[in-house]
Amino acid sequence: SFRFDSRLIAQAMVNLLDNAIIYSNEKSDIQISASLKGKELQIAVQDHGIGIPKEHLSRLFERFYRVDKARSRELGGTGLGLAIVKHIAHAHGGRVSVESAPGKGSTFSFHLPIH
Repeated sequence: SFRFDSRLIAQAMVNLLDNAIIYSNEKSDIQISASLKGKELQIAVQDHGIGIPKEHLSRLFERFYRVDKARSRELGGTGLGLAIVKHIAHAHGGRVSVESAPGKGSTFSFHLPIH
């Protein structure tokens, strides 16, 4: 079992879904999955969008960091969405992770500890 603030978890999921939608092509699939891995719950949002070059992955969860500044301005957004997700995960004793490749899409995961 674990304790969490459902409002904050919902906000994290909205931010991950929003990113997946913004950076995917129209009519592209987005998958949401949840699984127990050891002593944590992993919730993943996978898109088949533009993907992210490896050199940007370590900075994605920083406030205001944007991979493509021109595209981000064009699509809106504050550059805070992923930083908020990271903050919410940390507030619950969890963590975030990302896997991505250009042209293949991205998977953002939210990991929550189970006690």
